[in-house]
Amino acid sequence: MFQPTALPVTSEMSGLLDCLARASSRPRYAFMVLSLIAAVADRQGEAGPFILRKEGRLTLRDFLCDSLSPMGGRDPRRLALTQKVAAELARQRLLPPDPEAATHMIGEEVRKRVRASGKTNLSRAVSELVSAGLLKRYYKGYAVDHENRGGQRHAVYVLCGRSRCLLGHDDAPVQAEPKYQLCA
Repeated sequence: MFQPTALPVTSEMSGLLDCLARASSRPRYAFMVLSLIAAVADRQGEAGPFILRKEGRLTLRDFLCDSLSPMGGRDPRRLALTQKVAAELARQRLLPPDPEAATHMIGEEVRKRVRASGKTNLSRAVSELVSAGLLKRYYKGYAVDHENRGGQRHAVYVLCGRSRCLLGHDDAPVQAEPKYQLCA
């Protein structure tokens, strides 16, 4: 019978994809997470704890969740959530009479709920990436009675191992105005 053999890794990117396929339960999602981290990382591969955007300053985790949320926009569960939120707000008589304002209010509530559930998915993916040696995680900020997490501490992710290929080459020209700015 035919026995498949492992193909030799021919590039850094194909090595990363192979590693993700073996290490992650959701390799496409993990790749998107790594790509977004690389987009806001500094030259050493470190991203966070805050990202500056036009909308203001976001934690790295909020930025990642918000960036990944459009991927589920047509998902039946997202559509059902929108309907559920609209029904809840209508039942509580919180919806404004203006249809545009009502749509905005529903959208904001859906965004908050999607961000909260997205953080769970993100944490799972990051834990798999840390276990695979593709990412390091630590926390920065002011700690109140906490050794590791919480206490106004925010995640910082550092690309390592094969994932550093997403940073590009050091000889590439630096853009004068980056799409996202990193702030400490």
